Amino acid sequence: MTRRQVWLTPPVFGDPAEERRYRKTHLTAALRIFGSLGYDEGIAGHLSVRDPERPDHFWVNPFGVAFGKVRLDDLILVSPDGDVIEGDRPVNHSGWVLHNAILRARPDVISVVHAHSAHGKAWSALGRLLDPLTQDACVFHRDHALIKFNGLLRTPAQGQEVAGGLGSCKAAILQNHGLLTVGAGIDEAAWWFVAMDRACHVQLMAEAAGEVSRVPEDLAESAGAGPVTDRSRLYGWASFQPMVEAVLEDAPEMLLPRPRKG
Repeated sequence: MTRRQVWLTPPVFGDPAEERRYRKTHLTAALRIFGSLGYDEGIAGHLSVRDPERPDHFWVNPFGVAFGKVRLDDLILVSPDGDVIEGDRPVNHSGWVLHNAILRARPDVISVVHAHSAHGKAWSALGRLLDPLTQDACVFHRDHALIKFNGLLRTPAQGQEVAGGLGSCKAAILQNHGLLTVGAGIDEAAWWFVAMDRACHVQLMAEAAGEVSRVPEDLAESAGAGPVTDRSRLYGWASFQPMVEAVLEDAPEMLLPRPRKG
């Protein structure tokens, strides 16, 4: 009997409203997952996804709400000018500067992810790119950038500098700050962030233990998902689905309206 290989594939939508609901649901799930992984830090960090009908607008977590407590109706829609179009909570100004600049510069990008994970911050202080030490780390081989980070983003010009430093890569290390990832959807971008933070953790541990051995260049080129292609997008999306399914099952209240006081 011939075995048939079955691949998970992202859904295709004909209705923008259904696609919007899907994107917002998975953005909410990603925020909950990041909260469970300890990626939140006070008011810092932001995850976004474009609106399917107004692609120059994006949905993002509101300022001042813990990742692990975000609900779908907490998400806010932000315009290219930084105005909150839908939602009743404020936007993180630095988040708007960063996400707006990258989405403008990269039409292929649907989602941008930046959070203050401990291992990402620790690795960023070294001012180095990651090495292909494991098969998992190979997904970033020749596909991540090192960007000199000049503090809190306040102006569009500063956001454009980060977008320029990212170039066509799917990930970046913001020196002395943390990690940044992008993708053709929130699932992909969120998975690259999780995978990159783990790669930072592994390399920190390996180098602390002794001399490390890199995956040979030819194998590093073929072992991972590689630069942004349809294959790598599918790999990133599929890798995140078990985490999404788990959080949707464990925390169904995140899709329900938040109870109002009074």
